[in-house]
Amino acid sequence: MKILDGKTLAKKIENEVLTGTQLLKEQTGRVPGLAVVLVGNDPASQAYVSMKKKACDRVGFYSVTHEMPTNISQEAIENTITMMNNNPNIDGILIQLPLPSQIDTTKLLELVSPNKDVDGFHPYNVGRLTTGLDGFVPCTPLGVMELFKEYDIDLKGKNCVVVGASNIVGKPMASLLLNANATVEICHIFTDDLKKHTLNADIILVGVGVINLIKEDMVKEGAIIIDIGINRADNGKLVGDVDYENVSQKCSYITPVPGGVGPMTISMLLSNTLKAAQLHSKES
Repeated sequence: MKILDGKTLAKKIENEVLTGTQLLKEQTGRVPGLAVVLVGNDPASQAYVSMKKKACDRVGFYSVTHEMPTNISQEAIENTITMMNNNPNIDGILIQLPLPSQIDTTKLLELVSPNKDVDGFHPYNVGRLTTGLDGFVPCTPLGVMELFKEYDIDLKGKNCVVVGASNIVGKPMASLLLNANATVEICHIFTDDLKKHTLNADIILVGVGVINLIKEDMVKEGAIIIDIGINRADNGKLVGDVDYENVSQKCSYITPVPGGVGPMTISMLLSNTLKAAQLHSKES
């Protein structure tokens, strides 16, 4: 069994982004700019935003966080996004999810300019991904694809089961795998007999937020396991959706939690923001 080390690969990608940022600055006099919208005081969201800010500092990005109270109006957030769309110093706009219940999340994601949509959530970028065209791809599934590339895992013809059908992870993950010529099956909360599907999989990718959902008896010998889940166990420890201790005895590759897919998500955000800045510098 080999561990797919996202922490080490993320550092490597971060160094490449730092080099690209320095080159952009030398050639154009500008640095990539990332703006984050953070609504409310959810501890997990605040922690993620803090990690993103530190990552931006490490690679030399300009970054700004718009912190807003939980009771903020739809109009106030829309005005902020429009302002950022029109700001030439901002290359990427990120809306930290989830948002409070009074906010229309879909409307906000559609308001972000597609060429600043470094999270890859705008319908324009979703459509380009689905049809195999270049655009911005959601950071977590993009990070998984980078792990496959780093470890020379050929996806062509592989039976891949994606567990979870979210717009942020499951659906874009399936599209990326299809574009890489894998055979893809998506399972979700309404799937009957999950084990029946996972037992046939060469690669299982799971991200639903259920501790120990994927157990040893659900995995065939030599399968590749990508654990995208992140949960806090009763003892305070961070764990994924896979029974790591037992499943790791059976598989050929596995991502740990933490240190697997998580660090890749932030490095892909940096990569997407640099890509946006490079495109904007060509246009101006």
